[in-house]
Amino acid sequence: MTTLVSTTDTLTRDALAVLQPGFTGTTAPDWLLRRVGEGLTSVGLFGRNIESPEQLAALTARLRSERDDVLVAIDEEGGDVTRLEVRDGSSFPGNFALGSVDDTDLTRAVAHELGRRLAVCGVNLNWAPSADVNSNPDNPVIGVRSFGADTALVARHTAAYIEGLQAAGVAACTKHFPGHGDTAVDSHLATPRIDVDLDTLHARELLPFRAAIAAGSKSVMSAHILLPALDPDRPATLSPRILTGLLRQELGYDGLIVTDGVEMEAISRTYGIERGSVLAIAAGADAICVGGGLADEETVLRLRDALVAAVHSGDLAEERLADAAARVRALASWTQGARGDVPEPGAEVQEGTAPGTGVSSDIGLVAARRALKVTGTGDRLTEPGYVAEFSAVANIAVGDETPWGIAAGLTRLLPGTESGRYTSETTDPAAEAVAAAGERRIVAVVRDEHRHAWMGAALDALLAARPDTIVVEMGVPESTPRGALHIATHGASRVCGQAAAEAVTHTSSPSGR
Repeated sequence: MTTLVSTTDTLTRDALAVLQPGFTGTTAPDWLLRRVGEGLTSVGLFGRNIESPEQLAALTARLRSERDDVLVAIDEEGGDVTRLEVRDGSSFPGNFALGSVDDTDLTRAVAHELGRRLAVCGVNLNWAPSADVNSNPDNPVIGVRSFGADTALVARHTAAYIEGLQAAGVAACTKHFPGHGDTAVDSHLATPRIDVDLDTLHARELLPFRAAIAAGSKSVMSAHILLPALDPDRPATLSPRILTGLLRQELGYDGLIVTDGVEMEAISRTYGIERGSVLAIAAGADAICVGGGLADEETVLRLRDALVAAVHSGDLAEERLADAAARVRALASWTQGARGDVPEPGAEVQEGTAPGTGVSSDIGLVAARRALKVTGTGDRLTEPGYVAEFSAVANIAVGDETPWGIAAGLTRLLPGTESGRYTSETTDPAAEAVAAAGERRIVAVVRDEHRHAWMGAALDALLAARPDTIVVEMGVPESTPRGALHIATHGASRVCGQAAAEAVTHTSSPSGR
């Protein structure tokens, strides 16, 4: 049993320091401010906490009135996964679109502009980028969140993204170590398993993380996945072999290790969040992400007390908890000095050129246009059409609350355009779309058609009835392009939809492709 040398107050502060909890509402609740004053060093923000840049800046300023160096973290990947623009869709196209362009200067510029916007709102830790190699096209949770299926491409764009983001004064959190790309299970719902040998893991999954470490990523997020070649018993988040043996010792990583959300079913259903948190810190993690689903004071106190009790019982070494807390505080200190020329939180976001960067503040739309791939020789729309959106349930990381598609953008360009949404529950999606369209030309919008048999069947039936249909694929374009025109956006963010709407109506290919 470890000999206790710290006071109870020190243990409690260290236990609070390693937690990254969330909360509900758009203002900081009293309980959260009180815990920040007692030693809580990080707070996680989600879409439920954000209404506008001005409101977000006021929220982060209130948190810093309790602690100057508080880490304010957010899951802002851009693209399909956005919290900053959850109500309207992201101004950035996301990793897969950037990977499809394969211009690391563009990726760096996009990440820097995203980081600048976070920084002016007072956010200084971004749980991004995803460094997962999307080697399994049936992956239900990564997909367009990855830069692609090519390991070397993912590695170079991961490094460029980190460089751009951290140059804006926002710490990167590269995820999901040691790689979530070759899974067919969503770890929000169960424990994925990757059954490949060590040579494959090192040549494919780990290469982008090596690049991230070389690029100076300030933090790395662990994945709740089982990799028997590394540890047959415990998922990566709870594995000393993976977090300490592989990441710390073999790869030489010395930054902050953050867990993915401990309330996810892969941990909570098997271990429980209290035991899972203790095992994670003992394994080598430094910070526990919690609050995507659990967002209350009781959860924070349960986890704090579980960590303190584990030290007293000898299940968690006091030195390990102290080291974890010290790493959290070290990152918090780095963010204070990393802002450089970034405007103070709350500064107005200007149109045109982003302040102090020389980069267009519209860089996200520029990137989305470059990411388009248009095939086919059919005519574009010149008058109002009908958008038939074939929609599947989004994974939890993306969420169903963020709008996607091209209907809004196309309606702005061609007023009078109408739209309808069809799901697997629709009796005959193709027939209903044809009936609703009438004489208008149809634009069929899909996302990851190859993963949804009903969607592919509906699209086949629609094209048989209306061969002049334009098809827009806003996910991973694994299926054979078909339709009078086929437009692959490589992402479903707002700017991807806008770029696709332009391509549907323009008489020539978009600039840059």
